[in-house]
Amino acid sequence: MSEVRTREVRTRFAPSPTGYLHVGGARTALFSWAYARRHGGKFILRIEDTDLERSTEASVQAIFEGMRWLGLDWDEGPFFQMQRLPRYREVIDRLIAAGHAYPCWATREELDALREQQRARGEKPRYDGRWRPERAKAAGLVPPADRKPVIRFRNPDEGAVTFEDLIKGPITVANAELDDLVLLRADGVPTYNFGVVVDDLDMAITHVIRGDDHVNNTPRQVNIFRALGADLPQFAHVPMILGPDGERLSKRHGAVSVTQYRDDGYLPEALTNYLARLGWSHGNEEVFTRDQFVEWFDLGHVARSPAQFDPEKLGWLNQQYMKGASDVRLATLVHAELLRRGLDSGTGPDLARVVALLKDRAATVPQLAEAATLFYAEPKPTPAMLAEFLTEQSLPGLRSLLARLEALSAWEKQPIAAAMKEALASSGLKMPQLAMPLRVIVAGQPQTPAIDAVLELLGRESVLARLGRRLSGD
Repeated sequence: MSEVRTREVRTRFAPSPTGYLHVGGARTALFSWAYARRHGGKFILRIEDTDLERSTEASVQAIFEGMRWLGLDWDEGPFFQMQRLPRYREVIDRLIAAGHAYPCWATREELDALREQQRARGEKPRYDGRWRPERAKAAGLVPPADRKPVIRFRNPDEGAVTFEDLIKGPITVANAELDDLVLLRADGVPTYNFGVVVDDLDMAITHVIRGDDHVNNTPRQVNIFRALGADLPQFAHVPMILGPDGERLSKRHGAVSVTQYRDDGYLPEALTNYLARLGWSHGNEEVFTRDQFVEWFDLGHVARSPAQFDPEKLGWLNQQYMKGASDVRLATLVHAELLRRGLDSGTGPDLARVVALLKDRAATVPQLAEAATLFYAEPKPTPAMLAEFLTEQSLPGLRSLLARLEALSAWEKQPIAAAMKEALASSGLKMPQLAMPLRVIVAGQPQTPAIDAVLELLGRESVLARLGRRLSGD
């Protein structure tokens, strides 16, 4: 079956606001967004807020915040199901009038007892249709006046439901496997399967792209679509995301809020790129832009098997994007991180220049900020580090270097490098014997980018002060 019909492509993302936007939901949103963008269609945002006990405004805002950070802009919405209750009631009345739905007064206790009896007989627990009008009449059931009924769908007794999944292929389920599900609760709030169908119809959704944990819901929804005389959207069920251990992705694997990745120093384009590659591929391409993804994305290359979340791969990918990001943009992010650490980047060298020097070595913004701290606060090497590197052999070379640096007329890389070569020649040391102790003094660690570049950026005053204090024994 072809992915795209002649009418305008319309996809949707319909999260439940019972928590944050996690990576699984974000990937579903990304695939739906990209499919609409590739085909010049519309991407709709819908909030399925009918779980009244668990839905919160904070979760709604967290979903908006996560999508905006990822750059997943929507064309219509957000629509809220709880604002559409009269519409659901209208469709229910239509289904009842056509004989496709009916009121059911079965109590929770009655249904629990029914399921226990079925289990005892080795049967699949399911509603037995006792309040179907003809059965209720035959059994002499009288609607009680002390409670409101739920509305159930009269599922077909014969035949099967068949639909074409654009990822999984054709799927068939016998109607005998499906019972009469509740469409509308007694309080007038729709159940998931009913609300989804009405919303997808009203919003003219052409492609339903969602996680494959919804596959079992789809036959029920197909029957409701058909009862309403409506064309089916095309379905595409995306495989689940597993942790590195093969278990379902959870918080311990990194299934945290999308905005937590932002706070942990990941770039949105890196996370987007990574999510795009979880279960979808375009040849061997690993790093690609958002525009390339939109151009390449299709459902035919979405894998049928689950994808595994790999935090190390995400870290590597973020590092690639850090290297390519503009220095000014990264400087803004690093500045905020330094402020959280109590440091003001205005007290030292231009932060964009510092970022340019350090960013190739950092995988996240906090790592970059940690490396940058040496330019805005004097580091404190450990006693063990000082004992290892500030030896009787290295001290004469360091003092010689200090004298030469003090005499420089221009504080630039080239004369700084020349001063180091002269100090090496006069002391008989090799470069590592001078450079590593020098790094320990000015940077607090024996490994840094090119030391002449570090000294230039750090500035004459700071370098001479740090060297002078350490070599005088302070």
